[in-house]
Amino acid sequence: MEIARALAAAAGPHGTVITADFQEAGRGRHKRPWVTERSDSLLFTILLRYGDASLIPQALTLRAGLAVSLAIEDMAPGLPDLVQVKWPNDVMIRRGGEEPDPAFRKAAGILTEADGKTVYIGVGVNVTQQDFPQEYRHKVGSVIQAFPALPENARFILLEKILSRLYGEIEGPQASPHPAASWQERLTRRLYKKGQQVIFAPGAAAGADCPERLVQGILSGIGGGGELRIIPNGETAERAFVTGELRVY
Repeated sequence: MEIARALAAAAGPHGTVITADFQEAGRGRHKRPWVTERSDSLLFTILLRYGDASLIPQALTLRAGLAVSLAIEDMAPGLPDLVQVKWPNDVMIRRGGEEPDPAFRKAAGILTEADGKTVYIGVGVNVTQQDFPQEYRHKVGSVIQAFPALPENARFILLEKILSRLYGEIEGPQASPHPAASWQERLTRRLYKKGQQVIFAPGAAAGADCPERLVQGILSGIGGGGELRIIPNGETAERAFVTGELRVY
């Protein structure tokens, strides 16, 4: 992300992609740190330039997550319905096999930052990790855990597929492989926890964890601007949220 900003300042063109073999200073939402081992993950930032800030596509983080989820399935065709997008910036994957806990786990994260008319989309995908620190083992997973038969050079193949899918998602319906369906419709089909009871913490900073602020209800879908829609328990109408976090662990 820092290199992308430097390249932007040096007139780097729209669509520039910067990759890393590993990271020691990775960050996510709320500045959460993440460290990866060499050669295990796909890590990249893409630099996007727009003539005017009003031309920046809506819900870029979610649409990037949609592109990542579709690309994982492109590379691992044995994973239909096993790759989902968790609002607002994670990709979840269900581990294979007959293990006692086949729950969905986070396999990828997206961090989007904007600087005026320039946007930086950072993507990290756990590709070949087989083990994780103890405190994360029930939360995170990798593509290879769900699909052991990965091709050689899986990271590079996945990068090409993600960039192709991302182009289709943000450059307009003419580039989309499914021009009849909007990004909202495609995302809703693979939205993590859709139609299920969820606990949601509105807001992104202090107070989000206060019990009186938590919202419990049915996750009903995504709005036109990427907002999360929930029908709170005891109510009949949807409520829309633009910031916050699902409590799933």
